[in-house]
Amino acid sequence: MTDPVRYDREGDVALITVANPPVNALGHAVRQGLVAAIERFEADDARIAVILGEGRLFIGGADISEFGKPPADPWLPDVVNRIEAATKPVVAAIHGAALGGGLEVALGCHYRVALPGTKLGLPEVTLGILPGAGGTQRTPRLTGLPKALEMITSGTPVDPKTAQEIGLIDRVGEGDARSAGLAYARDLLEQGAERRPVGALPKPAADADAVAATEATLQKTAKGLVSPFHAMKAVVAASEMEIDAGLAEERRLFNELMETPQREGLIHAFFLERKVSQLPEIDGVAPRELSKVGVIGGGTMGAGIATAALLAGLTVTLIERDDEAAAKARGTIEKNLAGAVKRGKLAEAKRDAILSDAFATSTDYSALSDADLAIEAVFESMEVKKEVFGQLDAVMKPGAVLATNTSYLDIDEIAGSTSRPADVIGLHFFSPAHVMKLLEVVVADKTANDVTATAFALAKKLRKIAVRAGVCDGFIGNRILSHYRGAADRMVLEGASPYQVDSALRDFGFAMGPYAVADLAGLDIGFMTRQRKEATRDPRDVVPTWADELYHMGRLGQKTGRGYYIYEGGARTGEPDPEVEALVAQAREAAGVIPRSFTDGEIQRRYMAAMVNEGARVVGEGIAQRPLDVDAVKLFGYGFPRYRGGPMKWADMTGLAGLLDDIRAWEKDDPYFWAPAPLLEQLVSDNTNFDSLNGWER
Repeated sequence: MTDPVRYDREGDVALITVANPPVNALGHAVRQGLVAAIERFEADDARIAVILGEGRLFIGGADISEFGKPPADPWLPDVVNRIEAATKPVVAAIHGAALGGGLEVALGCHYRVALPGTKLGLPEVTLGILPGAGGTQRTPRLTGLPKALEMITSGTPVDPKTAQEIGLIDRVGEGDARSAGLAYARDLLEQGAERRPVGALPKPAADADAVAATEATLQKTAKGLVSPFHAMKAVVAASEMEIDAGLAEERRLFNELMETPQREGLIHAFFLERKVSQLPEIDGVAPRELSKVGVIGGGTMGAGIATAALLAGLTVTLIERDDEAAAKARGTIEKNLAGAVKRGKLAEAKRDAILSDAFATSTDYSALSDADLAIEAVFESMEVKKEVFGQLDAVMKPGAVLATNTSYLDIDEIAGSTSRPADVIGLHFFSPAHVMKLLEVVVADKTANDVTATAFALAKKLRKIAVRAGVCDGFIGNRILSHYRGAADRMVLEGASPYQVDSALRDFGFAMGPYAVADLAGLDIGFMTRQRKEATRDPRDVVPTWADELYHMGRLGQKTGRGYYIYEGGARTGEPDPEVEALVAQAREAAGVIPRSFTDGEIQRRYMAAMVNEGARVVGEGIAQRPLDVDAVKLFGYGFPRYRGGPMKWADMTGLAGLLDDIRAWEKDDPYFWAPAPLLEQLVSDNTNFDSLNGWER
């Protein structure tokens, strides 16, 4: 095995190179190597040392394969302290990225130079922890308290120009890391520069206003999270304590976070985001060529899909039924791209080039004759979609991929209406499609593996999280949604207020409750779904007749100014509507229900139990291949609180046996809805959990 840390000389300069691909993670061997290199540097006649990284970045941070394991000596705080204690100057030459532990290593050095394009940050709060190797103590000694609070509590990285302005680095270099590091080291030698340990710098000035402003921001942006508030306390400690005491306080707060469920949930979310696209069926399978895309339908969803593809550098032709509809779709896409320009995501010149060269509309399907992929986004009707696919089948070249954006419909039936079912796949985008991260890739019975690989390649190009799903009504996300939404409707019928349900679930961590979400989506969506299922609905199911009444009254939610809530003057946050409570009371009376009260905890428990139970069915039936796929769908498409890791991870942390006991108790009164999923029963019987089915290889 190659030594992960090399020691070389360039005249008076010692070069300490971290070579631990792919990201130079700070695993045990790297930590040992850094300490040994510093000791070698002190023992020879080199006058200054440069620490740099080989490959595409400096040091990417902690080794994720060691997450959750006891630290092995030397652990990172000791390594950073040892670098800082070196008896001769040490320079960090940073390129690509210095994130988390990587930046803490750089802070242990006496001087720092970074190349243009480098990201420097301490993102530990996004994993439910805080910088634990001196980052909260050394950063404010360089930047002052306000900037350190901003960086560390948000986890947002800065670029080299900003880093130099705030004092985090000393110079923006040129060339590669080696040449930039050598040039700076030689300049320092010429200047006769001495060691400059960051820990020996004066404490940053206290700043009560900055602390108050940070706390106010976190109350809005980090509600329910623990780590940003602990990180704030650690940074404030730097202004109150000398370095040794501050490091001890940082460690105390770090250890507290290590014991929180949030840390476990966020680490799970971190891993699954990387694992979810790893599928045996496409391992080593080359995707088909993908540069020209057709989109059929220019409504909100179709225009969003086209926008996402254009922003990813693809050429897009959008098909609409007539010139007027095509012009309207172009206007929507122009508005979407203007929003990207306004947010600094797209240059104006690039926007103009996209609209003139990469985007076209047409009313003729033959315009897609050379497209590599077509995505249908028309009305949610099997007859309409089959008609569209018939026209695509007739005009598209051999080997082109035919995709449907259906939310519920049977993709096997759609594929069967073509002469090329192996080329058909589902690409279920979430609205707005150019913003939302989730893409459900729905693999039909005859979908070719290279078509699946192409879908995952498209998702990567679009910077989306792709999750493989099988064919069923609603796939993974909407199938599970219908179940936990059913649990909410049952609780409302039994006596809970829709507004109490929403409030309880906001307290759980959702940005919105199910009834506010229904208003946002439009109550016509739910009504049409119920109508579609009416012919096959089990008579024991609960139908929210009050929602049907709101639909017939024309109260469709935010777009009409009234739904479950009343929206005054275009407001996005509504006020409860007393008339809704009256409609619910009528439904209870018609059903012969004597209403009872629910605690917020009971609402949360039933809602989550319904989500997990149906998630277990989805996994057990193979619609989702792993529990982590369910977690990914809910995290990235349905607003599930990230710090809880996803519903299946939440269930593991909560305890499957207790959850099953509750479901069995509720089953006595409602055996149709609360029948336990066989997979959940099996896991409890085997004394194991959902995570055991994820096949982690970290």
